[in-house]
Amino acid sequence: MLDARQLDDLARRLGASMPKGVQMLHADFNRSLRAALEAGLGKLDLVTREEFDVQAAVLARTRARLEALEARVVAMETAGARAQPSAPAPADAPDPDGPSA
Repeated sequence: MLDARQLDDLARRLGASMPKGVQMLHADFNRSLRAALEAGLGKLDLVTREEFDVQAAVLARTRARLEALEARVVAMETAGARAQPSAPAPADAPDPDGPSA
């Protein structure tokens, strides 16, 4: 969420862009504009730049760990496939799922 200083700055810049006749009502306009900005922006799901940067760093670490774990799984699967003999099962061996109907 924007802090009070940022809201004041935004309200001031919007007020400065208004026509001269409106600027005469500057103080009242700024209060009303600030209240409208707070209400409108309060409905949005906003985060500060600092919060965003922290979460981006967490995501980068998580992504790196996921990639490392995926590489380990592939290596383990490859090693497991090499260790198992691939001899075909005898035709007269019992079916592990039971008799077929």
